[in-house]
Parts: sequence; structure tokens; C-alpha cells
Amino acid sequence: MPFPPPNLSKFHNDVLHNTLLGKLFGTKKLFRDRYLILRLLGRGGFGVTFLARDLTLPGKPFCVIKQLCPRVSEQKALDTARLRFKREAKILSALGNHSRIPMLLDYFVMEGDFYLIQEYVRGATLARLVRRQGCQSEVIVKRVLRETLELLDYVHSQGVIHRDVKPQNIILAQDRRLVLIDFGAVKEQLIQIEESSSCKGVTTHFVGTVGFAPPEQFSLRPVYASDLYALGVTCLYLLTGKAPLDFKT
Repeated sequence: MPFPPPNLSKFHNDVLHNTLLGKLFGTKKLFRDRYLILRLLGRGGFGVTFLARDLTLPGKPFCVIKQLCPRVSEQKALDTARLRFKREAKILSALGNHSRIPMLLDYFVMEGDFYLIQEYVRGATLARLVRRQGCQSEVIVKRVLRETLELLDYVHSQGVIHRDVKPQNIILAQDRRLVLIDFGAVKEQLIQIEESSSCKGVTTHFVGTVGFAPPEQFSLRPVYASDLYALGVTCLYLLTGKAPLDFKT
């Protein structure tokens, strides 16, 4: 069968042709001589995420590779982005010591792009559970609320705001843990670099998801309570099956 397959969507074609990880997907070539790229997990405004296997470790464990692509070309801006990326990655590494946050296994800069290698958590996101099962019971939603509040309390005690709490970023793992993924701190640092290196007078980007992010986040002033707001909206989604923008009020 030819590669890439002819029936791929434009979304997948863009990723496969325009990113280093995408070009390695479907081949036997290894990323950094150790990671076999298996499949695309997602793409956002900041980069792409792939599932991979580390062939250098016993058992060849799965892992997640995130390629973040800052849209800057000035050397000074890239140097600043590199420093901020490393600083934020160290914070994520410390957070990963918690059993319900994926471990950060490695991070590095290569050819102007930024990479995070993280633990792969088997399970389903809360968004997928709602799609499969429909609205969740009050008992389940209370558990999500209680356990995620406990987790956010830990995250906030480390001086970190998640910035993108939503059903797609909470995984019910196979061992029944609720795991919080996709912290926005690194993304926000890259956005700040992009904005400061441009000639624009108005900042146009924010980290978060429309409907789940509170008003102050759109003004690029997130606070700890911003995560609590997003968690509340997440619980409303679990109870009703409706996305925030589906509500009339």
C-alpha cells in the first residue's frame, strides 16, 4: 500500500508532510535513534502529538511525543523561547512525580522546535466516555469533581495554573485513576515569545478552550480560580452531554 494512504484527510496530510514526526510516521526510521512513531494523537495551534514506542528500553514501552513549533525566526526570540521552555519543562517534570499526572521522561530543542516526551496513559478521556455512554451519573461526576479538585490543589500548591481543564484533558485510566494531561504552561510561554517578537500591538492568542476558559483567561490573566471555573463547566458537560456553547444562556 502506498504511503501515505490516498484517503487521508487534509488535516492528516498536513501533519504528515509538514512536521518531522509526521514524516517519520509509517517508516522504520527512528526519531533520535530510539523512538518509533506509531500514530497521530492530535494537533493544535502549537504543534502535534504522536504515540511512539521507546525501542531502547526493556519492554519497548509506549510514550507520547509532543512537537511544539514556535512561530518565530529571530535568533534572540528563539534563545528566549529555549530558556523559557526549559524552565517550564522542569516544572512539568516536578509535577509528574504525582501519580495522576503523566511523567515527563525527556525534553529537548531540535532544529528550532521543542519536544516533550511523556508517559503514555492507557484509558479514555471523559469526553470519549460521554460520546460512548452518554450523560454520566451524579455519583461519577461527584467523584470527578472531588478527585480533580484534590489534584488541582496539588498543582496550584506548586505555583502552576493548568490553563486548559476540560473533558478531553482528563483521562480515566485503565487502573481507574483520573489523570490530568496537557498542561498549558509551556504553550503560554511560547505564545508570549511569538507575540513579543512580532510587530502586533494587540495579543491575539490565549491558552485554553472557548467555553471552558473563564473571561480573565481571554485577557491573558489566568488565576488559580480559572482552573476551578473550567472544572465546573466540565462537570456540567458530564451531567448534560452538552458542550458549553450549546447552552443558550
